[in-house]
Amino acid sequence: MIVSDPKHYPFSAIVGQDRLKTALIAGAIDQRIGGVVIRGQKGTAKSTAVRALRHLLPDIDVASGCQYQCEADRPVPYCQACQRDTGRVDVPTPLVELPIGAGEDRLVGSVDVEAALQDGTTVFQPGLLASAHRGLLYVDEVNLLDDHLVDVLLDAAAMGVNRVEREGVSLEHPARFSLVGTMNAEEGELRPQLLDRFGLSVTADAPGDPNERAEVVRRRLRYETDPDSFAAEFATREKELSDRIVAARERVSGITVSDGWLTAIARVCAGFEVDGLRADIVTARTAVALAAWNGTTAPGRPEVREACLLTLPHRKRRGPFDDMGIDEDELDRLLDDVEPPEQEDNGDDDPGPDDDGDDSSGGPPPPPSSGGSEQEEPSDSSASTSPSESRESDQDSPNDRSQQSAAGEQTVAASAAPQRIAQLSSRSRTRGSAGRRSRGATDRGAAVRSRPCRWDESPRRSDLNLTGTLTAWARRRSTRSDRIEKRDYRIWERSGKQGHLIVLCVDASGSMGARKRMAAVKGAVRSLLLDAYQRRDLVSLVTFRGSSAATVLDPTSSVEVADRSLQVLATGGRTPLGEGLIRSRDLMVRHGRKDPLRRPLLVVVTDGRVNAGRSTSPASTALARQGVSGIVIDSESGFVRTNGAAEIAEQLGMSCVRLEEFASESLSRTIELAARG
Repeated sequence: MIVSDPKHYPFSAIVGQDRLKTALIAGAIDQRIGGVVIRGQKGTAKSTAVRALRHLLPDIDVASGCQYQCEADRPVPYCQACQRDTGRVDVPTPLVELPIGAGEDRLVGSVDVEAALQDGTTVFQPGLLASAHRGLLYVDEVNLLDDHLVDVLLDAAAMGVNRVEREGVSLEHPARFSLVGTMNAEEGELRPQLLDRFGLSVTADAPGDPNERAEVVRRRLRYETDPDSFAAEFATREKELSDRIVAARERVSGITVSDGWLTAIARVCAGFEVDGLRADIVTARTAVALAAWNGTTAPGRPEVREACLLTLPHRKRRGPFDDMGIDEDELDRLLDDVEPPEQEDNGDDDPGPDDDGDDSSGGPPPPPSSGGSEQEEPSDSSASTSPSESRESDQDSPNDRSQQSAAGEQTVAASAAPQRIAQLSSRSRTRGSAGRRSRGATDRGAAVRSRPCRWDESPRRSDLNLTGTLTAWARRRSTRSDRIEKRDYRIWERSGKQGHLIVLCVDASGSMGARKRMAAVKGAVRSLLLDAYQRRDLVSLVTFRGSSAATVLDPTSSVEVADRSLQVLATGGRTPLGEGLIRSRDLMVRHGRKDPLRRPLLVVVTDGRVNAGRSTSPASTALARQGVSGIVIDSESGFVRTNGAAEIAEQLGMSCVRLEEFASESLSRTIELAARG
């Protein structure tokens, strides 16, 4: 039974977004698919669709007061509510939202610290994974969630069990849920290994049709004006969707994939060079779920094709600069090549790409704005192409750059492919933001020593040294009635890898305009972006040319956005290096107010031929006084060298490395930058 809640936006009222709704429904039908990750810009109904889905799912039967959402025939052995037999009640399917700032103890559960300190007993306090059992676990902005938390989430979603081994507690409890994550790719990507653990992926784009956009606004305004009547208007459609999901859940266990279509799925996955076998398994399960949704007895071409479009786009991605999505024409070709001679009677005689999988064999008709529609594949719409200038000849001589500067011309050079570069690292004793680059003190990491808690400090549960605290309390207590006091608390100090804000200050003047040299510079910067992606750094791009400098890209963790800004970077004009250094310093100061723990690293790419703007000395002195670590990459070429970049590096107190050496295998794989903090 669906619990009436007039305050939620109805699932069937969402305009368009057919593939998004299909993915959510497939994941709700079979939780073994492994969850859904939804990519899209702001305001594309991602969160609305997830929260609305919960109201389509049937109530679950649990013991009164049960913290683990235990099933009647499979209670957790240590569940006190089930042991006391407090009676069964029907409750709505849980929707648990995981906050970005949640810790691991809140997610998996931990020892009840209050009970341990006050009573000396070990009591397990269940986490959000227990609360989400048999329901939905929703993570908004999943790409901003710490990697180790994402690992825990995906392991539990794949295994259906949460295993806890911490603080003297060793237990496991069921954790079967539909994991849904939403993200805006402009704020950073998930690592490919983590993307692969999500069963399905879909891109939510704002509609381009003005009539469709107007209908979205019209419905939203009606909902905000009178949510009760708006919900009542779609109550019948919601009931139809709910009944159809319940019927599909009952039907899915009796549906199997024929050997011919299993071979077709394997051939498609191999044809798109997908790593591992997880894609094959998830595609088969998704095809079965879609067949149950469409009311057919076995998956046919429409279900297999739609399943491939949901399971393969995020797995085909190889690196941070690769486009998301698959070629639908290539998918059709692979399916045509291996289509089994014997076809199940699924009403899929039309193998064309417009087949939406509807069945005429007596299955329930698809309600409006739902089902396996294949009208679009938004994943391919965001593919970026190289500028037309990248196809031009690379035969410009170094003498051409003076003519370009004098004439004030602007050119856009193609960038070389990313290559292996030396790793930048800067050690520090100060606390920094967690990452994967430099060694230093962090909020998370290996515990290196225990210390007393300061009087003005509020210890976090994850930092509390429980054993040390109890030992300190035992040493000073006079009677058993003594209580734990703050002076007894012992705190772990942790050491790990820190992440940085890497500010790329790139010379875009006419002296860099020779296309071969600028292509090499862009290739080196792309390599730095790839390294920043792997080390989980933020990146920002500042360029200087003519008489001023500009912040081309504000600090972001999305190297895709940075790479697109780099591809269209034009060159021409004079070299105001001082302006670039001042702009870089101002950017670091401004970002430091918002994120004081993230230490900046400055990477200056220039040939050092300063001929415009303010002197570099004041800016260099200010950066050195600010304590910024970094490196200067000398892009100067030719037989006659001015060594201007080396002089700039000396003023900044940084190392100077020639561009050719920076990407050379003969150079040490790690460049230890001067530690300033």
